[in-house]
Amino acid sequence: MITQQLTHPRSIVVVGGSNDIQKPGGKVLKNLLDGGFKGALYVMNPKEDEVQGIKSYRNPEEMPDVDLAILAIAAKYTPETVEFLAQHKNTRAFIVLSAGFSEESHEGKLLEDRLVAAVNKVNGSLIGPNCVGVLTPQYHGVFTEPIPKLDPKGCDFISGSGATACFIMEAGIPKGLTFNNVYSVGNSAQMGVEEVLQYMDENFDPEKDAKVKLLYLEKIDKPDLLLKHASSLIRKGCRIAAVKAGASEAGSRAASSHTGALAGSDAAADALFRKAGIVRCYGREDLIAVASVFMHPELKGKRFAVITHAGGPAVMLTDKLSNGGLQVPAITGPDADELKSKLFPGSAVGNPIDFLATGTAEQLGTIIDYVNEKFDDIDAMVVIFGTPGLFKVFDVYDLLHEKMKTSKKPIFPVLPSVLTAAEEVKAFVEKGRVYFPDEVMLGEALARVYHTSAPAAETPDLPPVDKEKIRAVVEHAENGYLSPENVAALLDAAGISRAKEFTTDKKEVLLKQASEIGFPLVMKVVGPLHKSDVGGVSLNIRTNEKLLAEMDRMMQIEGAKGVLIQPMLSGTELFAGVKKEAKFGHLILFGLGGIFIEVLKDVRTTLAPLSRNEVLDELKKLKSYKIIQGVRGQEGVNEDLFADILVRLSALVATAPEIAEMDLNPLLGNSRQVIAVDARIRIEK
Repeated sequence: MITQQLTHPRSIVVVGGSNDIQKPGGKVLKNLLDGGFKGALYVMNPKEDEVQGIKSYRNPEEMPDVDLAILAIAAKYTPETVEFLAQHKNTRAFIVLSAGFSEESHEGKLLEDRLVAAVNKVNGSLIGPNCVGVLTPQYHGVFTEPIPKLDPKGCDFISGSGATACFIMEAGIPKGLTFNNVYSVGNSAQMGVEEVLQYMDENFDPEKDAKVKLLYLEKIDKPDLLLKHASSLIRKGCRIAAVKAGASEAGSRAASSHTGALAGSDAAADALFRKAGIVRCYGREDLIAVASVFMHPELKGKRFAVITHAGGPAVMLTDKLSNGGLQVPAITGPDADELKSKLFPGSAVGNPIDFLATGTAEQLGTIIDYVNEKFDDIDAMVVIFGTPGLFKVFDVYDLLHEKMKTSKKPIFPVLPSVLTAAEEVKAFVEKGRVYFPDEVMLGEALARVYHTSAPAAETPDLPPVDKEKIRAVVEHAENGYLSPENVAALLDAAGISRAKEFTTDKKEVLLKQASEIGFPLVMKVVGPLHKSDVGGVSLNIRTNEKLLAEMDRMMQIEGAKGVLIQPMLSGTELFAGVKKEAKFGHLILFGLGGIFIEVLKDVRTTLAPLSRNEVLDELKKLKSYKIIQGVRGQEGVNEDLFADILVRLSALVATAPEIAEMDLNPLLGNSRQVIAVDARIRIEK
């Protein structure tokens, strides 16, 4: 719970404050003083009467009541200090900078638990321990640098790592990126990134609050909370970018199904970010670039004009934009010819628009005006302008600043001469501008922002399923893989089309079943999990003799309990699967099936509950989507029927959360039907 005492304290005590500003207790006090905290400021230090000009209390009993305590003392002394302040000084907010807690040892975890218990007892707020603090317009409660100029139109930044927060600010500030509130949550003993974001959502003021939120997460403890409040903020007009570190944490975990092998906590985080509308980033510079894109007018289309006086960067940017699914369309016609006539000989306007190393500020202004007024098939501009150092370029950057004020289309400035034109770049930033030093990083950021969808529906409409039948099967089943009969029952109850099938271990029954289905047939061994690997699949069986021979062979396979027969169907092999991921709930995966899932691993991962629109949107992101559409005369797959199966899987796991893993592989799809040919379901109660 975030209290008023944490966000807007009237009084602060630095416990362990000192005159040594090379120590956390001294530096945080200096930062509070330099930041102009307007409330009462105290120090608790048993050896001092005054610290940096602030009254210090040797005896805590003598100190007045205080809203917020910032602690920079040894871990072992912290719990009793927090307990004293909470119980006797009405302190309701605590920032514990100290390390030596759960990140270090079991004993440290016990100390941390005491901290949380003491703060919870008085319904207070605890940030940390093991953090760099909190930086807000109200107070500079951090012991680190840099201290950025705080701007209500800047970024709110919540980080699970204090050092990473500092490094990101360090790299972002020179590029013009500004900040508003910065929370370093450290061990997140009581509150993590999710709770701070919840507070920002529940107290969001569209007139006053920052509309850009940046997150750095090393773990996601409360995915439901993150999804709910991130998507809520985005619906309110905010934009959110996040780095989730630890991508390989669950990648090597053993799994018994294709779905289990493909899904993990990082895939879950990826699915959550997409569902929420969060732009996922993969490093500090990546996050800074996306945040800088957010600081410019919102991109409404994907067609760019690349305006440059240097050919190489323009080519690299054009490649990156094109490879990222954006466009740099050719500019032709009378208006293009007219523009070219206003530039120096040798200039090119076909896009990129190259007005040469000798190009002037006036020419740049002319180009921007033409793109704004005459080239309707352009949605945005990137201006690349550095300097060889022969002359100053203040006039160019001044003009660029003025044009950005009035441009109908977003202008993204790439200023690569960060050393040679350092003065000019600094002056541009001081006007409140954010720039990009690298065109390729900008191109990647633009593509990532453009392709991030809006938040999914909060409560999608799921198709009706036979809940009573589903619960009956699950409640009577034991942990592990369900029998083919129970798998069929669940698919039928969920309304998922499946191939007609029979299982048996008796030859006379097999012959009767085959006559009922009709040749040609497929036979599969019952028992072993990976049937193809052990020779447990036989296709295109057309006679009783072949049928009986294949049964004899398969019953010799280790673990065989019988055989299953189905009609021989044709179509594109598809895959759908379910994996229950701790904390996140059910992931639903889909793509091409059969052997392609192992070779291509072209799979989209989504988070249940799943809407039809989400499915259709994600389907188009498959690299193999052209195959699903149908290529070179091949029949395509009915996308609506495929989507229907996936949303029915979502309804199935909503009714049967005990489903731990599930494979429908393959599904056979064509323009008329999509049918499950093979299915496995594992229950874990």
